[in-house]
Amino acid sequence: MALARDGVLLAEAAEVGGRATNALGLIEKVLTESKNVRAEIAAIAVGLGPGSYTGIRAAIAVAQGWQLARGIKLLGVNSVDAIAAQAQAEQFFGRVNVVVDAQRDEFYLATWEISSAACREVSPLKIVTAAEMEKRRVGGEMFAGPETGRILFPSAAMVARLAAGRADFVSGENLEPVYLRLTNFIKAPAGRGIII
Repeated sequence: MALARDGVLLAEAAEVGGRATNALGLIEKVLTESKNVRAEIAAIAVGLGPGSYTGIRAAIAVAQGWQLARGIKLLGVNSVDAIAAQAQAEQFFGRVNVVVDAQRDEFYLATWEISSAACREVSPLKIVTAAEMEKRRVGGEMFAGPETGRILFPSAAMVARLAAGRADFVSGENLEPVYLRLTNFIKAPAGRGIII
């Protein structure tokens, strides 16, 4: 979680490791550290992924709930854009493949041209196989992301920075996670349950 005003970071809090997230606790920590209250929040920017299905859905749910309760503005930021911007901030320059694990021996991959003056996507986000990743590695290509190459995560502070000055707000029901493959859910047949 991060809190910014006019693009200036006021406070940031994060949990490291594990799958459980105390989102409300992180919100409280950021508000307390920045000496702000909930009523002062005018907009929420949320990372849309790709990434952890549960984490992204939880973040979107918190943003949607806040909008319902307070009528604030919402917008989404692609997590790969945040990783590329973080690479630029850390002066990781050149043609960089931004990579996120997509599970099933596949990876989300987008290629960026990054310099001190610009951060430009040259190949849009797609899913590639582990074999394709290995081929690129052997070819000497540069990588950045949570699991490979230069280890970078899409930080809340970078999401806030990328959101500063944007005005493409959406209603909560229009926040859509970034998925490149169809999600498959199978509903259990009626009558399944505990028998006593």
